Amino acid sequence: MSSMKSFVESKGILTLGLASGLMLALAGTGSAQDAAAPAAQEPTPMVIDGPTPATPEELLKAVNEGWAIERKEDKAREQRFASALDEQTRLLAEAKSAEAAREATSQQLESSYQAKEVQITELTAVLDSRMGNLGELFGVTRQVAGDTRGNIEASLTSSQFGPERIDFLNKLGSSKELPSVRELEGLWQELVREMVEQGKVVEYTAQVTTPSGVEDRQVVRAGPFSAIANGEYILWDSVQQKLKVLGRQPPSNYVDTIGEYTDSDEEFAGLAIDPSRGSLLSVLIETRTLVERIPEGGGVGYAIMVLAGFAAIVGAYKFVTIIITARKVSAQKKNANRPDKGNPLGRVLAVAKENPDVDREKLELLLDEAILRETSKLESWIWLVKVVSVVAPLMGLLGTVTGMIKTFQAITLFGAGDPRMMAGGISEALVTTMQGLVTAIPMVLIHSALSYNTKSIVDTLDEQSAGLIAQQD
Repeated sequence: MSSMKSFVESKGILTLGLASGLMLALAGTGSAQDAAAPAAQEPTPMVIDGPTPATPEELLKAVNEGWAIERKEDKAREQRFASALDEQTRLLAEAKSAEAAREATSQQLESSYQAKEVQITELTAVLDSRMGNLGELFGVTRQVAGDTRGNIEASLTSSQFGPERIDFLNKLGSSKELPSVRELEGLWQELVREMVEQGKVVEYTAQVTTPSGVEDRQVVRAGPFSAIANGEYILWDSVQQKLKVLGRQPPSNYVDTIGEYTDSDEEFAGLAIDPSRGSLLSVLIETRTLVERIPEGGGVGYAIMVLAGFAAIVGAYKFVTIIITARKVSAQKKNANRPDKGNPLGRVLAVAKENPDVDREKLELLLDEAILRETSKLESWIWLVKVVSVVAPLMGLLGTVTGMIKTFQAITLFGAGDPRMMAGGISEALVTTMQGLVTAIPMVLIHSALSYNTKSIVDTLDEQSAGLIAQQD
């Protein structure tokens, strides 16, 4: 019994093995068929609901039920594919119809474009033949408008009339169309107005740029040459189209004409103008005076100025004292019998009066001693003026040498391409020379004047002492 039972169980296992192989074969067939279908539809695996079959009959039943479900799904899938094929066929037909319509439209537009191109060529030829000299007029108008715009931008009259006319000329000069009659009249009007305004002297209110901001001022414009406001010259900046206050005014001989002009009630009055329309004025305000150039002399220049100041003070003091002494001597000379010890001649005469009983030789010695004493007093500190008059040019020469050394150093380091790199050394060289000469020339004159007046006083003392000696018995 046990052996039979084991045989049946083994047969059952074999039967299940055969059934399982059949199911795998059928499943493989179904998978191959599904692989031929569109990739979007995944094959549905056969699922046997319920408990696992225990006998071949249950397994066969489960297989038949799985096949029924698969056939149903395959039929539904075929219906979907057929419906999708019809839809795709319809869309393809519509796309081909639209393509044919667009192709027809493209051919029609191309034909129209070629016809229009031929027509444009014919009309252009007609336009050129009808324009005649208008083409030359167009070119001349653009050129004149451009030149006029440049002249008006640089003109001082633009500060009075504003930027409207510049905008008009700019638009006319850059236009690519034929100018209209109104535009040609406007160009002629601007040309005539500029010519008329350049011959006028007018007063108007304009905005002036100052270091503190923009202010409204009363501006007097003398043609296209000069403009003044608040008693000062102002400059027209053609780049920014603004009136600007100058950083500094030109020399006083030009500025003084402003007050004379504004205060004059005459029909005609003098006013300094800049015929270069600002160029000369810019150069004048950059020109520095002698006082402004003093710092360029450096240490040598300052030393020269210190010596010059000290020598000038001494020279002025000595000149005043000698003039006063000369007047006292002249007054004493007229009253020789009453010597006044407040002047050199009085003191010399007092020596003779105080020694009436001495012989001639002793009196001569006493008078010579008194004259030497007075001469020493008169000539004191005059030597300093002479020394400064000699040393100042030498110091100026020293400054020249040091300045040229700096210039050559700049050339060695940076080359001679940029003159401004050498300007510092050259300025020091020239300024110190100028300072030395400016100091030496007046010092020589002062020394000569002091020496002459001192010698005159000493000669008077010698003359009077010789007279006193001659009177001695």
